[in-house]
Amino acid sequence: MLADEVLLCEVNDVQGLSKRYPLDSVVAMIIVAIGSLAIIPAATKAEKGGLRIEIEHRYDGKRLALDSLSYRAGEVFSVTRLSYLLSGFSLSTPDGEWVSLPDQYALIDLEKRMTSIHLTGVPDGEYQAIAFSIGVPESVNHADPTQYPADHPLNTHLNNLHWTWQDGYIFMALEGRYRKQDKELSGYVYHYANDWNRKRIELPVSLQLKSTTTSTSQIGLSFDLQSLFHGAQRISFGTTGDSTHSKQGDEIAKALNVNMATAFAVVGVSDATPRPAKEKLKPLYLPANPVGFPFKMSARFPIPDLPLDNPLLVSRVDLGEKLFHDASLSRDGTISCASCHDFALAFSDARTFSEGVDGHTGARHSMPLFNLAWKQRFFWDGSAPSLREQVLDPLQDPREMGETLENVARKAEENYPNEFAKAFGNSDSTDNNSADVQKTEVTAEKVALALEAYLLSLTSYQSRFDQAMKGEVELSKEEQRGFELFFSEYEPRSGSYGADCFHCHGGALFTDHRFHNNGLGGHDDIGLEATTWKRSDRYKFSTPSLRNIALTAPYMHDGRFGSLEEVLEHYNSGVLRTENLDPNLAKHPKGGLNLPKSDIDALIAFLKTLTDPQYK
Repeated sequence: MLADEVLLCEVNDVQGLSKRYPLDSVVAMIIVAIGSLAIIPAATKAEKGGLRIEIEHRYDGKRLALDSLSYRAGEVFSVTRLSYLLSGFSLSTPDGEWVSLPDQYALIDLEKRMTSIHLTGVPDGEYQAIAFSIGVPESVNHADPTQYPADHPLNTHLNNLHWTWQDGYIFMALEGRYRKQDKELSGYVYHYANDWNRKRIELPVSLQLKSTTTSTSQIGLSFDLQSLFHGAQRISFGTTGDSTHSKQGDEIAKALNVNMATAFAVVGVSDATPRPAKEKLKPLYLPANPVGFPFKMSARFPIPDLPLDNPLLVSRVDLGEKLFHDASLSRDGTISCASCHDFALAFSDARTFSEGVDGHTGARHSMPLFNLAWKQRFFWDGSAPSLREQVLDPLQDPREMGETLENVARKAEENYPNEFAKAFGNSDSTDNNSADVQKTEVTAEKVALALEAYLLSLTSYQSRFDQAMKGEVELSKEEQRGFELFFSEYEPRSGSYGADCFHCHGGALFTDHRFHNNGLGGHDDIGLEATTWKRSDRYKFSTPSLRNIALTAPYMHDGRFGSLEEVLEHYNSGVLRTENLDPNLAKHPKGGLNLPKSDIDALIAFLKTLTDPQYK
């Protein structure tokens, strides 16, 4: 195993795994030790006692609505993203002593409706104030961010608030759009960060905590963006600036820091019913003597949220691989999953639109299949919430494999009866742990679980770029220049003229797995809007990983660009400025970045270093 690899699931090595990750933080991993199976789930404790904090986001006293281009303060603007990290919680007693609640963190994300915090270990007593910090302590800010389980607020994949290659968390991401005086729609991106900007908030509150009560005490807070933008130091997108990355001495970051003191307020204290624990998922159809699959990934990757009810087993991954390559599962026996997802092309398709049964073609380009363990929503429009649901769609789609699920299950049972028994146990056994496993009922659900297991096992992390990060090779000067451009913001106000790629393609996975309108235009496909029915999601599509990008042409959801040169020229000069264009693009000049050809060449040289040699 390479020094930069992490083995999340290893046979007969519970002790070794616990050295890499504390056992209570290992998520969805299966470990076989001394002939017995141990399933270690994420913590799902019930909310019991303690203190709950609910934060309502407002503007001028009214509840804040995302993507509403209706707020006015000299400029008409909207908020498309508001997410931030809180830490350093403490309560003050009447005699002025502060009671700290260490090692408790919160992620607040308005889009994900994460606005609630549950603090534990709060002593009984009377309190007169509450305090917390926007951001994280310096020691945490510069610690290894890959140590946190998938559901932890500081897991970088969950929060999308970490500058992976520059070190440190973004304490608050505030993004949106605004109209300039000439009515042109532009964007603003405020990324509040860095140790010197960590802001402590202290608020008076009258609170009495008693652990003997059955209810949970709740503090209601408000966070008013009118105070944040127009407090003691007024912020104007058009004059103060529409972008900040909180460099030392940055005026916008300074103003945000000052205004935060009055942006938060206590709006009430009440008793609330404790929230029940999340139901613990149990493994489905667990066979006798299961063997865990050795899931490997880069040590720079965040811990993924693997499904607890479908543990990665060698038998399921092997079966899933067979099903993936089996053309007989299609209606006419000519098309398999692999027909449109070529291993040599990082499981993508060189054709603009893949061809299915009877010569039919789809309307979107086939996406590459790797590092899917970190993805929560599938298809270009996010219409499938899990892999097991996604894989059933092409099996039935008349433009793809065109078969019924009933027939798929029947064919799979005929082709792989022993493999299904090994992967899912004996359906005649009441406990599914019988050593006498000879047959099992094959259903579409089990087909989907096997395919899901196989697809989750596909990881990619050994590119030349990764080798350079380990010090095994050196990037050329041109590749290094491309790296710098990729991870540098375009912010003329601060003298930075980077390519701004990292906002959507940052992190070790080279994607934020979110949905963005990247200004393509010229198509009838409305993207995410077809899933959410929200006009603000029109033309938003899933952000693909840029790993192996040199292998996965053509590009975009409709395969309109045949080369990386065309892709970069789109972002350099061809972005269509629609109403819900992503703010990270909308803040750029109307004519584009206008990077010189030497910079475009450098970016392409860097992108080619992201190719994993396993596909060559």
